[in-house]
Amino acid sequence: MRIALANVTLAVAAVLAGCAVGPDYRQPTALPSQPLPRTFTLATTNGVVWKIAEPSANLPHGEWWRLFNDRGLDRLETMATSNNQDLAAAEAQFEQARALVAEARADFFPQLNAGGTPGGDVTRQRTSVNEPLQGQPANAAHTYDTFTAPIYLGWELDLWGGVRRQSEAARARFIASSDDLESAKLDLAAEVADDYFTLRALDNEYTLVANTIEAYRRSLQLTENRRRGGIVSDLDVAQAATQLHSTEGQLPVIELDRTQLLHALATLCGRSPVDFTVATNTTALAAVPTIPATLPAELLERRPDIAAAERRMAAANADVGVATAAFFPTVRFNGLAGFQSVDAGTWFDWPSRFWAVGPSLELPLFTGGYNRAQLAAARAAYNKTVANYRQTVLSAFGEVEDALAAQRLLTEEWNAENSALAAARHALEIANHRYTDGLVTYLDVATAQTVALNQEQTVVQLEGSRLITSINLIKALGGGWQEPGGIREMFEK
Repeated sequence: MRIALANVTLAVAAVLAGCAVGPDYRQPTALPSQPLPRTFTLATTNGVVWKIAEPSANLPHGEWWRLFNDRGLDRLETMATSNNQDLAAAEAQFEQARALVAEARADFFPQLNAGGTPGGDVTRQRTSVNEPLQGQPANAAHTYDTFTAPIYLGWELDLWGGVRRQSEAARARFIASSDDLESAKLDLAAEVADDYFTLRALDNEYTLVANTIEAYRRSLQLTENRRRGGIVSDLDVAQAATQLHSTEGQLPVIELDRTQLLHALATLCGRSPVDFTVATNTTALAAVPTIPATLPAELLERRPDIAAAERRMAAANADVGVATAAFFPTVRFNGLAGFQSVDAGTWFDWPSRFWAVGPSLELPLFTGGYNRAQLAAARAAYNKTVANYRQTVLSAFGEVEDALAAQRLLTEEWNAENSALAAARHALEIANHRYTDGLVTYLDVATAQTVALNQEQTVVQLEGSRLITSINLIKALGGGWQEPGGIREMFEK
């Protein structure tokens, strides 16, 4: 009878082997009420339309920062990738997700456990006086030892696909964790590049102010000489001194900003700020690279945070299947085998062997609403991941639009400020000539010097801002995202 029941159970299992309850995953639309736009609103710069490109057409694969052709940046990016502790934590989380996939897969296979009974491998027992052992006199207790060496077998038939759904969810979360790792790498690389180019701009600004201070010292000396000659008054000397000392006060501010950025870079690179240095570099900043905007569909493919959000939807959808399977009967095969004896000397003799095997059926009749609550929670969690996915997509389009607008408008501002700088330098030249000829007071020279210095600083700062904006655009487009080890190819059809 037991063998017949087992055969019936196996036949049912074979029929239902391809069955998995719960909804099959279908990726929801990125935007609930409208199709994805095919172009970006602000995809023009100086009247040039940004061309649509393949996802990796213009970005070095995985190392997009090499577009800037800056060895100092390359060195810092390599150091950060190797030593950053936040990235190390993300890698550990990735390995944890990999292990959870193996854990979920283990439920597909029978589980064998060797060990003693709950009382132990060797037990001593006393029978009840009212239940004597066979062959023993009535009204007499009997004490004896039992030696047991069992092996337990347990295997749940995945009739309704609950185990398959669990494995499906684990795989999806594993892929999402790989996307999270790539997102962490992209964020780290962008932050390092931002801080580095800001540092470079500060170096150039410091040199500019230091050179200006030297020019102001010469102007003060000239004014003092003219005062001794009776050509100008003490007011001109005071104005020249004020101009010099107020400009000297800008150097500590710039140096403090540079020090704080240096410490931030040290932390990103996993180094102590105490002995971390980045050599001062006053050469011209790198040219702003042209980064073509991609199609929205390609944007979805290359941004790791969007890819991770989509995989979390798939995992949550599989969780609904797991919760649904809880409403159906559970069929398990249970087995027990081993050696048992009341005499240690015959414990492992062949006649001491024993075994038992057979299926068991568990049907949830009343759970107090637990299963329904679990299913409702799983569906709500899925709806949450859908909303998070759509919000991530919307945020991505907003970031690209912001970066495109910033690139276009900062370029226009940079061109205008360069024209203003040329005019300010010409005005300063005229003011110096007129002051030398005694036609104007030093106030006119000081005013022209202040305007020229402010314009110089504005242009230097704008050069740094334009580079940072290009980095933000690369980040918004997903950078040179490279999936580690072909994770998606391993698990996706």
